[in-house]
Amino acid sequence: MSHPLTRVLTLLELLQSHAGLTGAELAERLATDARTVRRHVALLRDLGIPVEAERGRHGGYRLARGYRMPPLVLTNDEALAVVLGLLAAERLGMGTTTVAGAGARAKIERVLPRSLREPLAAMRETLLFTANAVAGQAPESGVLLALAQASRAGTAVGITYRSGREERSERDIDPYGVVFHTGRWYLVGHDHLRGDLRTFRIDRVAAVAPRARAFTVPDGFDPVAHLTANLAQGAYRWQVEVTVHGPLDEIARRLRGAAVTLTERPTGVLLRVQAERLDGTAHLLASLPWPFTIHQPDELRPELRKLAARLTASAAE
Repeated sequence: MSHPLTRVLTLLELLQSHAGLTGAELAERLATDARTVRRHVALLRDLGIPVEAERGRHGGYRLARGYRMPPLVLTNDEALAVVLGLLAAERLGMGTTTVAGAGARAKIERVLPRSLREPLAAMRETLLFTANAVAGQAPESGVLLALAQASRAGTAVGITYRSGREERSERDIDPYGVVFHTGRWYLVGHDHLRGDLRTFRIDRVAAVAPRARAFTVPDGFDPVAHLTANLAQGAYRWQVEVTVHGPLDEIARRLRGAAVTLTERPTGVLLRVQAERLDGTAHLLASLPWPFTIHQPDELRPELRKLAARLTASAAE
């Protein structure tokens, strides 16, 4: 806390989030003394911020009831941390929507001073990641937050779920954990419809409803370990890897809803998909307006040739 203004802003934040802290407690958190705390409180009052002080055993400082905080104020380090977090979420496919992340970034950058806004813009435009950028299947923000809250509180939920075959079902779930893995969000929990542990893609959850029933996660259960083991056991016959020579955002829009993973590379976009049959993968690739390079499997090439022959024959009729 090297600057008095920083301490005053931190004091304001503490009063908002921890009502009733005593002068001694505030002094400890601000790394100063009680006399300086009183001086900072007086400064806040001079600025029109209603700070109340209550004496007695349960007394302390608090903001007046009904008072609304002024717009968000961030230090340079805090602004950098927020912008970097938003950029990482976007590049790794972790955000709920690209629009939401870009909107949050724009709002933060708009209120920053010019001396900080320009360096952060340079960071946003030049930052590179050793981890691959991914276009993930984004879940609904409300669905994701509701599942996370239920998991933390240990309360069951009802979900409306859409399978990969577009079949809808209603499930009662004990949500053991929410996991982010290679561009997708997953829910791991006990499915009462099947009477067993199940893994659900959260982008396929259409609605969440709370249930008045608590649950306890089994001792030692690890949602991440269960998810990775479950995905490995459910391996398909074919592991397809193809580089599509086009822009990541447009390819992602074209393939929205498809069970693919897209990773940005210097030579294009690496498309990974698991398949039981390659004819469907051939149709998927043929629907794209960009050229592509097949890495594996070689058996995909004759499927594409057969599809091309059928299309040529149909056009000639």
